[in-house]
Amino acid sequence: MSTTLIVIIVVAAVVVVALAAMAARTMIRRRHLQERFGPEYERTVEAESSRRAAERDLSAREQRHEDLEIRPLPLPVRDRYARDWINVQEHFVDGPDQAVGEADQLVTTLMSERGYPTEGYEQQKRDLSVEHAQTLEHYRIAHEINGRVGSRDTSTEELRSAMVHYRALFEELLEDGTASSTGSR
Repeated sequence: MSTTLIVIIVVAAVVVVALAAMAARTMIRRRHLQERFGPEYERTVEAESSRRAAERDLSAREQRHEDLEIRPLPLPVRDRYARDWINVQEHFVDGPDQAVGEADQLVTTLMSERGYPTEGYEQQKRDLSVEHAQTLEHYRIAHEINGRVGSRDTSTEELRSAMVHYRALFEELLEDGTASSTGSR
């Protein structure tokens, strides 16, 4: 066997191994993103021009999230927010439109207190998607209904539904990351 042929075979083998390693790395990364973002992964793939672009976007979200200082809430603060939520729910009876707006504001305030930036709805969704992908759809639905409050397009049942959706995210934000603080009491 000639030296040239041996070099070609070795180079080809190295290329095949490198391509296989890249493919495996891509598959592992894709699986990680699918597991972490759940339904948000497919939503992002559908919204972007390609799967690769979607995965870059999701990875950028993870990186931004790592840079945030998300913090658990002390028990007295959690209790105060829980009472605030009860008050918002009680307001629903007399003013469902206003209560939905109050729920939106309370969720935004809680996000801020936990360390999430609240500079706009789109960025809020992106930031929440990293740790709260499973409940993000609740936030989308509630926000959409809240956007129609005051128009003739919202029924009391839809407003009630918005409250339920806001509550799902609210409860997750309220309790998320608090295991260490409750364990130290």
